[in-house]
Amino acid sequence: MRVVIAEDSVLLREGLTRLLTDRGHEVVAGVGDAEALVKTVTELDAEGALPDVVVADVRMPPTHTDEGVRAAVQLRRAYPGLGVLVLSQYVEERYATELLAGSSRGVGYLLKDRVAEVREFVDAVVRVAEGGTALDPEVVAQLLGRSRKQDVLAGLTPREREVLGLMAEGRTNSAIAKQLVVSDGAVEKHVSNIFLKLGLSPSDGDHRRVLAVLTYLNS
Repeated sequence: MRVVIAEDSVLLREGLTRLLTDRGHEVVAGVGDAEALVKTVTELDAEGALPDVVVADVRMPPTHTDEGVRAAVQLRRAYPGLGVLVLSQYVEERYATELLAGSSRGVGYLLKDRVAEVREFVDAVVRVAEGGTALDPEVVAQLLGRSRKQDVLAGLTPREREVLGLMAEGRTNSAIAKQLVVSDGAVEKHVSNIFLKLGLSPSDGDHRRVLAVLTYLNS
């Protein structure tokens, strides 16, 4: 896996680089601001060496507001096959929603505290690089908490909402079954009910898992 890291804290940037390289991945570039991130990815693409995934801080110089997430959204639009995982100190609902509003593939939003859980963090980076989704449980909880006010959720049972939250974290049906201590068949039934109640037909394919979450966020 080839990775570009965008983080203005040199210490954290070097730490992320070490975590990934120690596990056999290649960090092809590390930059400290959003402008450098976009420039670096553009240059790599011109060389025919587009990275698999970008890991970027939400807030970067010069204003430390939303430069990082805006660069991430820009890159996702320019390179649909590029995975983008953003890191944030806190759950910032507007930024998470903006990032998730485009393509449903290869996107992640994690809190920086999650980096300390090394295995989960590296697994999340790999999942995003492979076109999957990785949402921090705290992000999911806050976003779905807002969404519970929407009528679209009225038909979901508490268990279906719980399953949906775990789906949004990028967990497979088997992983959800293990977490909830139920059978794989029970989870499959809950997932099917969620798709049915949200009006997501089989023609939507594998993206239905992410579309289920986006339906809430955009309702």
